[in-house]
Amino acid sequence: MGFQQGLSGLSASSRNLDVIGNNVANANTFGSKVARAEFADVYATSMTGAGTNSVGIGVQVAAVAQQFTQGNVTTTDNPMDIAINGAGFFQVSDGRNPTMYTRNGQFKIDREGYIVNNQRQRLLGYRADATGNIVPAQATPIQLPTVGIAPRATDQITMELNLDSRAAVTRPAGGGIDFNDPTTYNNATSVTAYDALGQDISLTYYFQKTGNGTWDVYVTANGSTVNGTAAAPLPVTSATFNAGGTTPTFVPDPPTINIPAGLTNSSGALIATPLAIPFDMDNATQYGASFGVTNLTQTGYAPGQLTSITIEGNGIIMARYSNGQSQPAGQIEIATFRNAQGLQPMGGNAWNATYASGDAVVGVPGDGNMGVLQAGALEESNVDLTAELVNMITAQRNYQANAQTIKTQDQVLQTLVNLR
Repeated sequence: MGFQQGLSGLSASSRNLDVIGNNVANANTFGSKVARAEFADVYATSMTGAGTNSVGIGVQVAAVAQQFTQGNVTTTDNPMDIAINGAGFFQVSDGRNPTMYTRNGQFKIDREGYIVNNQRQRLLGYRADATGNIVPAQATPIQLPTVGIAPRATDQITMELNLDSRAAVTRPAGGGIDFNDPTTYNNATSVTAYDALGQDISLTYYFQKTGNGTWDVYVTANGSTVNGTAAAPLPVTSATFNAGGTTPTFVPDPPTINIPAGLTNSSGALIATPLAIPFDMDNATQYGASFGVTNLTQTGYAPGQLTSITIEGNGIIMARYSNGQSQPAGQIEIATFRNAQGLQPMGGNAWNATYASGDAVVGVPGDGNMGVLQAGALEESNVDLTAELVNMITAQRNYQANAQTIKTQDQVLQTLVNLR
């Protein structure tokens, strides 16, 4: 009798409803992937495999396969939320069990500074050294720095500006300059430099026209001249422009600002050690236009404390400090698999690698076929709720039809028993 076919159909339909129900339940689970029940028919075969009119004996569930298609990416207000746009999995570890893989980017920072998920598993990646250089190696849990960034003494100053060729000569007849008398110089500008302790040094540049196409440049540090004496300041360099107002030549060349130790800044702090700072004015011009500084940079900075982090598309975690500086604090490593459907779901939005999935191929986001990261966003489940509800109706009808075959077989058997 055909009870076996109907019974296997009921079992398969019930399993299909379980899969559909799980999909519907996880329609709002970030990083979740839709699954489908895949079926195979069952036939009884003889030793020789002969026979062309054999009747099947039912159905079996061949596999429950997850579909790793891209889910929609939705933005959030949390900078620690991360979505993978493309192929790849985040790698997380609790330090005891094998590495697990997830598409759910709902991460947080724990009390020790590690980036963790809701299961307290730590996100894996590369560390950065004290200067912000990424050190590619075996992926380890990413721990954000707790200490601030150390200060850096200024070791280069670069200035781009235009000196007005129409300006009058302001050099006094006896030479020199009076910083308190603006008639003894043409223009001035300032920049803040830093010593080895990160203490600020206010540098002011005075430009004095001495002749046709020639200029003297004086510098004061915290109000004191850096060359000569207070009574008789000397220029740090003299610049001479060509007939086109470009390519200045300097005496001495290259210009250097020598700042002695012992000067006090606006807070009364003493400069820690003497500084000799190269001064680059190679791109200065002398045109018939108003004085203007187009670029004035220096390489030093004060110490700073960590204020925030941002995560870039290539997985680099940028730490931002209170002094305006930023540097990499690590880089997220992601993994891909040749056969993602071979991964074993472990719950908690995570999978384990198996023999069927193959070994993980690791790399940084954006390299090869790796996806890129989007911070402040999460990947939604790829469950199509409308399709799942339609599939549920179909599975219900299949269950009813298989129950009907059992009922019909029962009636046929009852008729046979009642034969006289």
